[in-house]
Amino acid sequence: MAIDKNAIKEHIRGLLIALGDDPDREGLKETPDRVARMYEEVFAGMNYSNEEIAHMFAKSFTDDFSAANDSDDIVLVKDIDIFSYCEHHLALMYDMQVSVAYIPKGRVLGLSKIARIADMAAKRLQLQERIGADIAEIMTIASGSDDIAVIIKGCHSCMSARGIKKEQASTVTTTFTGRFKNDVNLQNKLYMMLNH
Repeated sequence: MAIDKNAIKEHIRGLLIALGDDPDREGLKETPDRVARMYEEVFAGMNYSNEEIAHMFAKSFTDDFSAANDSDDIVLVKDIDIFSYCEHHLALMYDMQVSVAYIPKGRVLGLSKIARIADMAAKRLQLQERIGADIAEIMTIASGSDDIAVIIKGCHSCMSARGIKKEQASTVTTTFTGRFKNDVNLQNKLYMMLNH
């Protein structure tokens, strides 16, 4: 599904009118176009399914060591900065950091691909919980591993700028699949790595 920039421009113009402003005044004349271009960028992930994203970023390399030793070695990329927009209020989710871990199964992903997967999964109307589930699903497809862990910490402007207005509140979510889901020793090893 392609983002319809013309429809966005039309609706943003209508929104400006609904807010009681004049979309033809100097400061707002180009706002519908600017917003449409911004939305095309910040919602780029909406153009692709999880499977399509996985195939875009599936560049991997043979990992002879872990394949030969049936290893529990963890690959962890932590503190990946992302942002997203809450599907409930279209409000910004900000100061978000994602940590993604997996146990390779004969292949390892290029490290930048993991960051790109996290970034693209966030560029949708989202819930923080779903971002974690989407990243885990994409990682499984891209890496061939069922053993995925995704931990996200972020702030939500729907809590900090409106409603209850708790500026310091942050939300932490986890998504564990495969051995990460039930193996306490593996979880402990992961948490130890996260704290270094």
